[in-house]
Amino acid sequence: MGAGHAGALHLPGDSVLHRSAPEVKIVAAFLVVLCVVATPREVFWAFGGYALLLFGLVLVARVPPHWLAGRLLIEVPFVVLALVLPFTAGGATTEVAGLALSTDGLLAGWNILVKGTLGLATSVLLAATTAPRELVVGLQRLRTPRLLITIITLMLRYAEVIVAEAKRMRVARICRGHDPRFLWQLGATARGVGSLFIRSYERGERVHLAMVSRGWSGAMPELGESRRTSPATWWLGMAPPAVAAIVLGVALWTA
Repeated sequence: MGAGHAGALHLPGDSVLHRSAPEVKIVAAFLVVLCVVATPREVFWAFGGYALLLFGLVLVARVPPHWLAGRLLIEVPFVVLALVLPFTAGGATTEVAGLALSTDGLLAGWNILVKGTLGLATSVLLAATTAPRELVVGLQRLRTPRLLITIITLMLRYAEVIVAEAKRMRVARICRGHDPRFLWQLGATARGVGSLFIRSYERGERVHLAMVSRGWSGAMPELGESRRTSPATWWLGMAPPAVAAIVLGVALWTA
C-alpha cells in the first residue's frame, strides 16, 4: 500500500474534500448512508434532498459527473431487480402506462434503486477523494481491529494485482489476433475469466510465501502517524451528516 498505488476509484485533486482527514470522511460517509437507509421509502422528497447534498459535494470535490456515473454502472444488476419487482410482486396493483403493476413491488423496487444508488454514490465519492492508503490510515486512527485492517489492506492491494493481470492477458490476446467482443464469443471470455482465477490463486500463494519469508507477522504496520484530529476538522466534516440528519428527522416527522 505504498504511495504509488493510487487505486482505480481514486481521482487525485486538491479540493477541500481531498484535503480532509480520512477518518472524518469515513465517519461522515457512514452517517450519511445510515440516514439514507433509515428514511422511509414513501417519503420521496427526502431522497431528492440527499441527492442534492451529494451533488453539492461532487461539485465541491470537482469530480466530473460523467466519471461518477461510469462508476455507478456496477449497480446495474440491482437496477434490473428493481425493474422486475413491480411485475413479479403480489398484492394490490396500480395501473401505469396501461400496465397493472404491483404497488408493493413498485415501492420495493424504488426502495432498492434509490437507496442503492445514493449509498453507492456516497461510497464512490469517498473513494474518489481518498487514496487507498489514506483509507487504511483513517481506519487505523478510528481504532479499527487490526485483523480487519490487514484484510482490507491486502484486499485493496490484491485487487490492483488482479486488474493488472487482466490487462496483461487482454493485451496478450489482442497481440495474437483475438479480441472477443460478441455474444457468440462468450466461451472465449469465460475461459479467460477461468484462467484469470487460476493465475490469481497462484499469485496469491506466491505473494503469501514472499511475505512470510520476509518476516511477516500477520498484522499490518501503522501506515500513518497516530495524531489527534482537531475539533474544527470534525465539526466541518460533520456538516454533510448534519444536513442528512435534518432531512431524516423531517422525513420521519412527516411520514
